[in-house]
Amino acid sequence: MTKLLILTVVVLGILAVAQLARVYELTSKLRGKREEDITPADNRMNAMLMWLFPIAYFGFFLWLVLAYGDKMLPVAASTQGADTDWLLALNWWIIIPVFFITNILLFYFAGKYVYDKNRKAHWQPHDNKLELAWTIAPAIVLFVIIILGLTTWQRITSPASPEAMRMELYAKQFDWTARYPGTDGMLGATDFRLINGDNPLGIVTEKTIDKRMAELVQERADAVASLDQVLPDSKVAEIEHRIEYLDRMAARIVNLRLVMQQDIKAKGEASTYLHGADDVVTKDFYLPANRETDIVIRSRDIIHSAYIPHLRIQMNAVPGMTTSMKVVPTITTDSMRTIPEVVRQVEEINAIRLPQGKSEYVFDFLLLCNKICGASHYNMQMPLIVTSAGDFDAWLAEANKKPFEAMPDTASPAMTDTTNTSAGADSMAVAVADGQAPNP
Repeated sequence: MTKLLILTVVVLGILAVAQLARVYELTSKLRGKREEDITPADNRMNAMLMWLFPIAYFGFFLWLVLAYGDKMLPVAASTQGADTDWLLALNWWIIIPVFFITNILLFYFAGKYVYDKNRKAHWQPHDNKLELAWTIAPAIVLFVIIILGLTTWQRITSPASPEAMRMELYAKQFDWTARYPGTDGMLGATDFRLINGDNPLGIVTEKTIDKRMAELVQERADAVASLDQVLPDSKVAEIEHRIEYLDRMAARIVNLRLVMQQDIKAKGEASTYLHGADDVVTKDFYLPANRETDIVIRSRDIIHSAYIPHLRIQMNAVPGMTTSMKVVPTITTDSMRTIPEVVRQVEEINAIRLPQGKSEYVFDFLLLCNKICGASHYNMQMPLIVTSAGDFDAWLAEANKKPFEAMPDTASPAMTDTTNTSAGADSMAVAVADGQAPNP
């Protein structure tokens, strides 16, 4: 109710000012005064306002800096965060003095040189030295900023070192999944055609290929069997279309198996197809402090964006391609929770949350999606725990006790028994390769 009254008063105030302006305009016409006629008193008043306005203008600017300066960027907790913050601070140190100088001169001269009919302005059409000065000076400043920016950008986007740990972030509406290398230290190959209930990332192994082929055999058999029922023509067409899709998918997975076998034959142990079985697929996101990590990013459905504000890193997750970003965290989660600025922010958040009956907030690094990806975009986040290198190694060693192919099998019983379906998968693959429709 109070807000409504305030809004009503503001609207009425605006209407009153508009009516007063209209009254002033009508009285001026009655006196025979034209709107474009400006009196010396009006000029002097405007000149005085030109000197008074900057006081409020700069005062408000300084108030914003003092009131909200500590609510700008959060603490930088990575090496590249320190680099980008330094570059941003340099730009502010250049821009703010120029902002004050140019605006002070603007309002000063506007107030000083108020119109005087007895004064004649000096006409200076061109000055080469002046033109040269205000062209070269900004050019030098911009040159320095651009060189520093390109150098920083090159350092941030250059490939990770061979010693960097490699892990993956996998995005889909509306969550993230992390994948870490197993005891072999390498991430295995992936293929979206192998994605199913117990292989959400499509990791390629002999087992996952066999299981996916078994699923296709079973689904095709069910589809063919359903055609024996009395169905509408539209439903029959839909099932036949699905069978054609399953045949195409089976052919592609057969091709994937051939590619895997050829790659293993050519590269031996260096082939990524040999390193997926021991990968760690988890909803826990850990990074070691003071150690370089190369983060591989993929998306299942639409464009997402992996964004960790405190680490100052962001990279798009694009369907059908792999992107990456490297980072060296410098502050652990436990250390961040003791930084005075972070402690104060947590206290301010809890002062709002707790009276509303919400749970207490504890600081965590957060992986966010920075692309509007759907109705639950706001909730697509994942806590990040940054630990010391030793603690991270201990966590990863424990996680390696539950590798990908040792994860609980969520497939149906018909899918888990590959001994009975492998023959069907092979016959389906051979028939597809021959261009025939295999019998289920």
